[in-house]
Amino acid sequence: MFETMELSTLQQYWWILISILGAALVFLLFVQGGQTLLFQVAKTDDERSMLVNTLGRKWELTFTTLVTFGGAFFASFPLFYATSFGGAYWVWMAILFGFIVQAVSYEFRSKAGNVLGKRTYEWFLFANGFLATVLLGAAVSTFFTGSAFSIDMYNLPKWDLPTHGLEAALNIQNLSLGLALFFLTRMTGAMYFIKTIEHDEIIRRSTRQVFWNGLIFVFFFLLFVALLLTSKGYAVDEKGLVYMEDYKYLHNFLQMPLVLVIFVIGVILSLWGWYRSFSKAIPRAFWCTSAGVFFVVLSLFFIAGFNNTSFYPSYTDLQSSLTIYNASSSHFTLTAMSYVSLFIPFVVLYIAYAWKSLAKMKISKQELENNSHVY
Repeated sequence: MFETMELSTLQQYWWILISILGAALVFLLFVQGGQTLLFQVAKTDDERSMLVNTLGRKWELTFTTLVTFGGAFFASFPLFYATSFGGAYWVWMAILFGFIVQAVSYEFRSKAGNVLGKRTYEWFLFANGFLATVLLGAAVSTFFTGSAFSIDMYNLPKWDLPTHGLEAALNIQNLSLGLALFFLTRMTGAMYFIKTIEHDEIIRRSTRQVFWNGLIFVFFFLLFVALLLTSKGYAVDEKGLVYMEDYKYLHNFLQMPLVLVIFVIGVILSLWGWYRSFSKAIPRAFWCTSAGVFFVVLSLFFIAGFNNTSFYPSYTDLQSSLTIYNASSSHFTLTAMSYVSLFIPFVVLYIAYAWKSLAKMKISKQELENNSHVY
């Protein structure tokens, strides 16, 4: 089946899969957002334990999705993997360090003989929540603003700045998306507390956090969208040459109306879930906003890679910019990996089953006292 497809079709197929994984990852970052609320939503050690344990039942899904996202990029678009992960390594090292301390924190926070104390590991969780969201948001924004790299005739990438990726945080558009993601995940993390915890005070404080973090998220997201739609973008002509086009990403939305519809639906669902959550603390609002977040991120990935657009542009060497056509694996590799991708629906079903099994009971002080495994 896949071996009869043209290479360009396989490249587009894999960009769709990458986009889905990226959108799923951003949805699951509510765990990181919830971790940054430990000292605002909880006021006692028992309350913090409830927050940590409701998040602890989901953190592995976020980490697994991140690894899968990186692995899929490596298999399908290895030149991007080599350029970004090999060149902007300070950013990716900081992100990975954050996930390492997260895993250690969940494992050792409540261990007997913990010499560092619970509070130390709770601050580690906060650090992971901050680093993962802001830096991932800034890294994704470079799909639109560009990075400082060049690629020679042997396809060997070279980073052109000594800061190796940290310079992305100095760009206001990158920073606006990073901060938008940070406050978005704090909002969805608070929604998740409302959905899964049985404690009136935690629900009251979480509702307040949903409102204020949602407001700040809307500000930074609108700033990012305004900058995105009014900026020049990296277009690709029929010969594969990259050039700057005014309002490129606005044109992508208008020339791909289905993607625009997905984006608008995502925005509406996100805002509606936000309103319902802080106005009436409705637990199901979490799923409404999460679906909206998924659709918005999916549409952003689509306008970054489709419609003759460079998905990883270089502002120091325009013709080194990467597209889904010049950065992909061979036809044979994409074909083989496409057959592997047919197992994805079964993985999704397993995750859904595991999610439902772990969420049968709401977290409460009594439930933790009766549970043999506590984070």
